[in-house]
Amino acid sequence: MQYLDFEKPIYELEKKISELKEFADGENLEISNEIKVLSSKLEKLQKDIYKKLSRWQRVKIARHPQRPYSLDYIGYFVDDFIELHGDRGYADDKAIIMGFGKIDDRKVFLVGQQKGRDVKQRQFRNFGMCHPEGYRKALRGFTLADRFNLPVVIFIDTPGAYPGIGAEERGQAEAIARNLREMCRIKVPIVIVVIGEGASGGALGVGVGDRVYMLENSWYSVISPEGCAAILWKQNPQEKYEEAAHNLKVTAQDALELGIVDGLIDEPLGGAHRDPESTAIKVKEQIIRSLDELEGLSIEELIRGRIGKYRKMGVYKEV
Repeated sequence: MQYLDFEKPIYELEKKISELKEFADGENLEISNEIKVLSSKLEKLQKDIYKKLSRWQRVKIARHPQRPYSLDYIGYFVDDFIELHGDRGYADDKAIIMGFGKIDDRKVFLVGQQKGRDVKQRQFRNFGMCHPEGYRKALRGFTLADRFNLPVVIFIDTPGAYPGIGAEERGQAEAIARNLREMCRIKVPIVIVVIGEGASGGALGVGVGDRVYMLENSWYSVISPEGCAAILWKQNPQEKYEEAAHNLKVTAQDALELGIVDGLIDEPLGGAHRDPESTAIKVKEQIIRSLDELEGLSIEELIRGRIGKYRKMGVYKEV
């Protein structure tokens, strides 16, 4: 288990408990009461730390290298997954995975942004940052789902669209804009879950849906805290990451309060990486509830509701 900087007291106490258990086993000693006291202290410490998380600390949890990714969720609760490749125009963007599958015998089409665990995988997946062909690949998937009348399930987890020169030359902005338009027209239900990072147009390019949910420790914003700090504070921007995250209101709780998402999905104490399986069960249950609700709507109701949902965002009154 990897620990974040603010989790150091938890790490030290867990290490102490582990060492005490090993010592007791080796010396055949009965010290269960001492271990029980320390375990109780550990539980209280965890609750105290995770109850008072800052926005920047939640961003760090969302980026935890052991946090479950799109393919992990697919592995937990999707049966008969058949992956499709390529945008039929330029290339197969490995930062996007998509394909047909079943969730409890319900046929669905799945699209997910995928990161990597080690250096080799991260390079292969381009750190979860899509090129234009990634968004065109996803659009190809949405069109297929529409044609075969299959609901769409999307997992968002990206630090942003790839900002390289080649991506701009191949029409990064146009690819994202086209997806925004076309996703408003899809005639099947679209359920979205932000499972980690939801940065900028990189997330929104596959982020137009009827229901949008966020895991408790995920984040969703127009720009990353680092990007914001680099623009606003050119001298030592790394010292301003926490301030940027706070002012951007990046957390899932902020997004729910602002009406950007429809609900939050609870995570285990400490984050989804602490118990990926129980997190996957909750994600699956939320997806099923949403699909049950949406599949009772007519096409007109579905599209009208989806467009109305996004038109309401950012509406305000001047007094």
